[in-house]
Order: sequence, then C-alpha cells, then structure tokens
Amino acid sequence: MKHDTTYALIGHRRSNDVLAWRAQEPVLAHEFLTEVHALARILPDARYMLNGCADRYRFAVAMSAALVRGQVSVLPHNHVASTLSHLASEFKGIYCLTDSEDVYPELIRVRYPIQPSSFASTPQPDDEAIESLREFEASLIAADQVAACLFTSGSTGMPTAHFRTWGQIVLSARLEAQRLGAVMPGRPAILGTVPAQHSYGFESTVHLALQAGWSFAAERPFFPADILGCLARLPRPRLLVTTPVHLRAMVGIDQTIDKTNDQTPVAADAVLSATATLPPELAQAVEALFSAPVYEIYGSTESGQVASRRTLDGDEWLPFDGVTIGLQDGQAFAEGAYVTGRMNLSDRIGLRAGGRFVLLGRSVDMVNIGGKRSSISFLEHQLLEIEGVKDGAFLVSDDQSRVAGRVMAFVVAPGLTAERITAALRGRIEAVFLPRPLLIVDALPRDGNGKLPRQRLEALARELTAARSE
Repeated sequence: MKHDTTYALIGHRRSNDVLAWRAQEPVLAHEFLTEVHALARILPDARYMLNGCADRYRFAVAMSAALVRGQVSVLPHNHVASTLSHLASEFKGIYCLTDSEDVYPELIRVRYPIQPSSFASTPQPDDEAIESLREFEASLIAADQVAACLFTSGSTGMPTAHFRTWGQIVLSARLEAQRLGAVMPGRPAILGTVPAQHSYGFESTVHLALQAGWSFAAERPFFPADILGCLARLPRPRLLVTTPVHLRAMVGIDQTIDKTNDQTPVAADAVLSATATLPPELAQAVEALFSAPVYEIYGSTESGQVASRRTLDGDEWLPFDGVTIGLQDGQAFAEGAYVTGRMNLSDRIGLRAGGRFVLLGRSVDMVNIGGKRSSISFLEHQLLEIEGVKDGAFLVSDDQSRVAGRVMAFVVAPGLTAERITAALRGRIEAVFLPRPLLIVDALPRDGNGKLPRQRLEALARELTAARSE
C-alpha cells in the first residue's frame, strides 16, 4: 500500500442503498454517513477510543467516526475491571464510547447520543450526486492510518494487542466479499451472532457489509429461536455469520417460524462459520436446516482472515487472492496482500497443490503422555460425538501441584453421568488420554465468539477441584 492511497468508508454506490437494519427498519447509506460525521464532531479529543457499543450499527458508526477524527478504535477481548485498568495505563487518554448504562470507573465514559440535535435528518441527495457524497461526507481515509487495535482471545495464553491499518481492513473485507460474492446472489443482508469487537465479527459482519455495499442487522441474537427469528425478518439474500457453538445449538430444534399464520422454515442463502473447525457431520445438518451451503473462514487476530472453504467439499482450504500460506522449518506462515510481513500461524498445516492447505491441529494442541501423542482438538471431537453431550472441553494442566501431565475434561451433558461418558470415551480414545477427572458442568465459560480462553478453563478447574476436595 502506497502512502498516498485512500479508501472511502463505504462501498455503497447509491445514497439510498440499504446499509443496515435496525428493528426491521432500513438505514440508508446517506443516513449512516450523516450520523458518522455528526458523531465525529462531538467526540472527545483523544488518540484512542474503546468502542463498547453492543448495537452493531452504532459500533459501525462509532468506528467510522473515530476514523474521521484520526482515532484508533481499541477492541479488548472483555470489559472486566483488570482489562480496563490495563488499557488505561497502556493507551494514554483512552475513553470509552458506549450505548449501555454500564459504568467504567477505570476509563472516561462517553454515552452514545440517543437523539442529539446534531443527528437531525438531512435531505436525501440525488443519485447523480453520490460521487460528491462519497468525496465530501464519506471522507477518504488514508490506507496507512492505524484504524483499530484488536486483541487475541487468550485461548492459548495471555491476550496480545494487534494493530490494523485502514488499508488492511478494507482489502481484507473486499477479498472476503469477492470470495463469498462468487457463491451468493445480489446484495446479502448479514446477521451476525458474534460481537463486532472480536476479529471475526469485526471483519465478517461490519466491514464485509460496509466495503461490499451489503447490509447488516444491528442485533446480535444469542438463543437459537432468537437467531432464527431475526434471520426470518431480514430480506433475502441472507448470510448468517456464526460459530460452531451456535450452529450446534440450532441443529435439532424446531426451526419453524410463524409468519402470517403459516409455518415457514427459515432459509438462508449461505452460512459462514469460524472460531473453530466445523465437523462435516454438523455442517451437513446445518445445510439441511437452512437449505444453504456452509462455508468456513480461516484466520487469526494476528493475520486477519486468510482462507476459506465449503466444509462439505473436503478438508482443503483455499487462500484468499494474493495470500500465500507456506511452511518454513516446520512453522506455518501467511504472507501477501494485507498480511503484515510474514506472519506465523499457531496451527500445524499440510501443503497441497494449487496453494491449498489442510489443518493438522494447533502447534500448542499436542498432548504427549507416556510416549503417546494426540491433540486436544481430536479428543474434543470424540467427546462431542457422544450422544447427549452438548458441549465439552479438555485441558492439560501445567499446575505442578495438581494434575500436571494429566488430561481433565469439562462436559455439558444433561442427564448423563461422568461414568457413562467415560465409558463411551473408552471406545473412542486411548486409555492414557481418558480425562481424570471428568467434570459435569452446567455451561462452559465461553466468550462472545464461542471460544474458551485458557485462563477461564484454568480458573474453572481450580474452582471445581477445590469444591471436590472440601
């Protein structure tokens, strides 16, 4: 990217293109841009803004307003007090823009305006004037302007910060739109079950829609019935952006929605999944559920999204145009396009013809006990295949005082006992990898993206182990 390269905030071509949906009402491109610039005028003078807006539309407005003001949107993995205190010390003068009533004593808190006079509606411009609208109102943002700071989820260690330039965000979104646009008709409406603050939701709901000229729903439904209801209210074509955790919850429920007294199955035109590998059996059930193909995105907070595949077409991933996935001394890496330099990946891969690759498990995923090797992902897959198991996770503890070198598991399985689950595992995995202990829990402490940060699992292990010893 050259220093003088610039990109507009949105890729919508007409002022009356629908950019978002809020409570089933459309928000047009010119309305979005008006709100962006009105908000930009009243933001505090600062270098960093923590974008805490839960409403996806307000998140997009806030992110864009920060860009106009030359501010960096800081997107932490959570908003707990220790994280906010750390941000306050690392990002001098940072403030939090939020649309909730939550109080953040560690940071300066700015409430997102509900109905400020500065957001008053403006006359809709003629379609012929859209180019001047893009130049004047959208503001062309320099490609090398630092736009966002995202954090890893901490799944394999402490969360770390990664900065993205505006050019990286735009090019990534455009390449994803190019890949998905080849298999989807028209201008899809996106429903996301993942938060906009996380890398996947940031890329595949907000910026995918903004740069491709598509639209997105402001809501972030969580429960299966709510997801299906929100999806049904969107116009077609529809793209559901979600995770394996959400998909597993939706499969098997009665997915009929009462519309005009007719029981009509909810359809999508495509389903996109990320954050964990999607088992083919689950993908097949999801395709039957929504009458739509299921695709997966592969990437990381460090590299951004770099490849995709249709799950039922096989285990090979195809990198985005301009991105190369390679191996050097056994270390997988991504480079090219918007990837900064040569970025190491945390997964082990196998290279295939035509630049494609397969995943062989995470580099830190391997378990070696008594000379026998397996992977956490394989063990968890076998656990989730047991009938009645709703969710589960394995942990190899590093705590020398407790269960070092031993595998433990946490399982959500209403109606099943630990003994019955262990018996079922005996027929699936080697005895040395049987979890000791196997703990039945009501739910796993997943984050908003469905991931399980290692620290949360370790905390749960300490809590449950202490309770067992009392």
